[in-house]
Amino acid sequence: MYDWNDLRFFLEVVRRGKLTSAATALDVNHTTVARRIEALEQRLGAHLFNKTPGGYMLTAAGAQLVHMAEDVESRCVHIANAVGRQDAVLRGSIRVGVPEGFGSRFLAPRMAQFYALYPGIDVELVAGTQFLSISKREADLAITLSRPRVGRVVAGKLSDYMLHLYGSAAYLKGKAPVKTVDDLRHHALIGYVDDLIYAPQLRYLDEVVPRARVKFRSSSINAQFAAADAGLGLSVLPAFMTEGTRLKSILENEIAIRRSFWISMHEDFTHVDRVTAVRDWIRKVVTEEQHVLLPRNAKAE
Repeated sequence: MYDWNDLRFFLEVVRRGKLTSAATALDVNHTTVARRIEALEQRLGAHLFNKTPGGYMLTAAGAQLVHMAEDVESRCVHIANAVGRQDAVLRGSIRVGVPEGFGSRFLAPRMAQFYALYPGIDVELVAGTQFLSISKREADLAITLSRPRVGRVVAGKLSDYMLHLYGSAAYLKGKAPVKTVDDLRHHALIGYVDDLIYAPQLRYLDEVVPRARVKFRSSSINAQFAAADAGLGLSVLPAFMTEGTRLKSILENEIAIRRSFWISMHEDFTHVDRVTAVRDWIRKVVTEEQHVLLPRNAKAE
């Protein structure tokens, strides 16, 4: 028999990627972590990690053990609660892959609320211009622009959100007024780099002004926002990114684009408490702040 506590050391190395980081989280020295991992491997008769310059990478056997160890961890928390320990704290790290704008402008400013509720969970928010794969275990949770169709993934619609056309007072001053969509042909527009668009849902500029004169392109929605805010041109942006900023909505009724966010996890994580805690908190804050995602009380379909 192996020591059940070795699984805790195993999971911490999985989550941190390095012995020193795992040792810090566990409040032991790194030689203790190495010894516990070696003991677990000997008792199981399996090699669990490969040492690489970038850290500890799971072997096939290690990857097979992860979800079973997660299940043991989750059950331990349930046992503690069942026998009266109501102060059992969820611990561990969780990686959340999100679209850049939603991660940086909506979730990140609200993360202090999450940590007040779950101080033992460390969130890695990967807000980028590419989606992390749930099936390949690149992330524990993912928010995407469409529902995942492949892999052992549990997914649900998170929320609709609205996009409008925005510009700064500095840009609009002295420019020809924008009274119709056709007037936009005479204005500088800001958009994505065509061949770097990672999801078809982001090709909304073509819906607004086909063959538009695009003055500035970027793969980053934050860069597009910054350029519009600096007066370089007009940009289609999610409404949640412009709340409380200087940008003004233009042709709001005519240019109103609805898109959706989906939230998903690997089906092995559906009973892992820290993962479901993050998922449920994201759902809760999105529901409470629908007015930010869908301004003017627009209703989700």
